[in-house]
Amino acid sequence: MRTSSFGYLVKEGARSLWVNRLMSAAAIGVLVACMILVGSAALFALNVSNIVSYFEDENEIVAFVADDITTQEELDALSLQLHTIENTADIVFVSNEEALQQQIEEYGEYGWLLEEYQGEENMLPHAYRIKVKDISLLEDTAQQIEALSGIQEVRIPTDVAHTLLSIRRIVSMCGVVVVAILLVVSLIIIANTIKITVFNRHREISIMKYVGATDGFIKLPFVVEGLLLGLISALLAYLVVWAGYLYVMDWASTVNSQWLQELYRYFVPFEAVYRELLIGFCAMGVGIGSIGSMIFVGKYLKV
Repeated sequence: MRTSSFGYLVKEGARSLWVNRLMSAAAIGVLVACMILVGSAALFALNVSNIVSYFEDENEIVAFVADDITTQEELDALSLQLHTIENTADIVFVSNEEALQQQIEEYGEYGWLLEEYQGEENMLPHAYRIKVKDISLLEDTAQQIEALSGIQEVRIPTDVAHTLLSIRRIVSMCGVVVVAILLVVSLIIIANTIKITVFNRHREISIMKYVGATDGFIKLPFVVEGLLLGLISALLAYLVVWAGYLYVMDWASTVNSQWLQELYRYFVPFEAVYRELLIGFCAMGVGIGSIGSMIFVGKYLKV
């Protein structure tokens, strides 16, 4: 195909967008709404994942050292064994003196009741506080730690870990379902737009076929039209999501709620994801518009 012919067909696709501007505006409006929902779902899932990751980092295994481990050499050897376990990320040794002091501070004004247990009267064991890399392997990691000869007991926040994993799983599944449904809806919108355009140009297409125009020559303007519909919708949806997300972030930063203020610290700033979000919107818009047009234009081009 010559460059001049290609340029002509691209202009025809853009012209068709304007000629059928009412239908195009309706299609863009629905596509923008779909993409806003997709973008909002993606940002919501990203923030939930970030918050869950924070709480995962706060969960830790507490391993109590056996009473017969008393020397520093034995403690160092035990610490080395703990570091060889693959899923461990951060290991902190807490002596029985430090543990008792923490309890005294937690009791506040009644902490003096525990002061008599300091020194030789301290019956608390030494312990290791261990954070893991993958919370889904928490129980397996705890079993490996408990199997070490110098460990007498291991405590893990099993219920919290299961809750966090369930939240992450549910959010991921819902996000996939929402995106899949909206993609199907978007493809149907593109198909209907192309169908109406083909119907309006039915006579013109028949004449072009009679004079020997190829199917590719006839289809290209429709593909360009679908691509432009998708790209315009993507850019508009991106701007709306951008403004909406900034508004929500500003509102969350000023609302008088302690728990929301705590969560706000772990919200993902828009500056951290704007490039990826823009690329994703454009790729989705161009993909839906061009692929949807190529799939459906052949079906409606039987003239």
